[in-house]
Amino acid sequence: MCTKEVYDNYVEILNDELVPALGCTEPIAIAYAAAKAKAILGRDPKRVEVWCSGNIIKNVKGVTVPNTGNLKGINAAAIAGIVGGNPEMGLQVLEHISDEDINTIKKLLNEEFSKTCFAEAVDKLYISAKVFADNESAEVCIKKSHTNICMMKKNDVVIFEKNDNNDEKAIGGDRELLNIKNILEFANIVKLEDINQLISNQICMNTAISDEGLKNHYGVDVGKTLLKYYGNDIKVRAKARAAAGSDARMSGCSMPVIINSGSGNQGMTVSLPVIEYAKELGVSKEKLYRALVVSNLTAIHQKTAIGKLSAYCGAVSAACGSGAGITYLHGGNYEDISRTIINTIANIGGIVCDGAKPSCAAKIASAVDAAIMAHYMSAQNNVFQSGEGLVKNNVENTIKSIGRMGNQGMKGTDVEILKIMTS
Repeated sequence: MCTKEVYDNYVEILNDELVPALGCTEPIAIAYAAAKAKAILGRDPKRVEVWCSGNIIKNVKGVTVPNTGNLKGINAAAIAGIVGGNPEMGLQVLEHISDEDINTIKKLLNEEFSKTCFAEAVDKLYISAKVFADNESAEVCIKKSHTNICMMKKNDVVIFEKNDNNDEKAIGGDRELLNIKNILEFANIVKLEDINQLISNQICMNTAISDEGLKNHYGVDVGKTLLKYYGNDIKVRAKARAAAGSDARMSGCSMPVIINSGSGNQGMTVSLPVIEYAKELGVSKEKLYRALVVSNLTAIHQKTAIGKLSAYCGAVSAACGSGAGITYLHGGNYEDISRTIINTIANIGGIVCDGAKPSCAAKIASAVDAAIMAHYMSAQNNVFQSGEGLVKNNVENTIKSIGRMGNQGMKGTDVEILKIMTS
């Protein structure tokens, strides 16, 4: 039942999750930490050390850092944050990088100003930026969430420390209260004024970067390829829209997006297919907003068990969300939406995350395709049955099983992926 506690909690989760970010969130989080460390130091540093978890290294290796002239990697992100970053802007820290800044970043890269280090036995999402100038130093640590600063030091003296005891409740709402029944009830009753700005920003920003990806050349043009060779019906457009946004974002487009579960790719995947289906069906603005609430919270619900960073591809959980949103647009009830989620998970639950890079656009297209098929299967009352692979006797238990596989079962896979990528 969607009690006042649940209602307020869901609004808090949406406010925490649906925030703007410029570029892939992992390099941006590094830039943010480095910019914050420089601010604490109070002067231009002479060098920087960046300590990262394996999942951060994996997600930064192949993606372009925005506003840097197509530079890639941890060192480029850290130096960009130091040279021209504004830590007050959070995940838009690199918004105002200038051409002069880019020249300085490239110069410092050649001078080995930045050193990357692998941090072992830390949270999957962990970044520490340490800056040095003569006999002074400053350090900023981030973990669990891309802007969640857990510790700051000046000259080895702790000036701020947060102990959240690995509890997501400390970061923007209690995700343990999420379940599909309550998500649907919340979507049906939520006051539009409580979510209007969040959803409006998501529609506006994510549509804009998708338009850019369809207009110009980015990566390998997955979105444009779909429209050129697969036709222009709603099923193709829904995939192409999400893929095109990723094409642009993974290849350095400087336009911001509204993220989901700490990821811009997931933010675009949960929203753009639903927006495209809403246009096709001619539904009201209110219906679209409520469908996007379903999509966003369904994706966040799955990622709660999986974790923000994992060897499990986030496009899958995000596509499950968009499939649920599409079914909601068609008038689907709890049973219909549950079937859509189960059908999607049963199909593509094995896609691995091998870092952020242009091929994410193709994975998004495949995941959205599976979600659309899952929706049409559900419309015929067809659903994969309990005991078939990871499918359990209801949607919540199926989400739990996929969460266990993504969080615990794929730990070894995560290690091997990192070894292969860095060998």
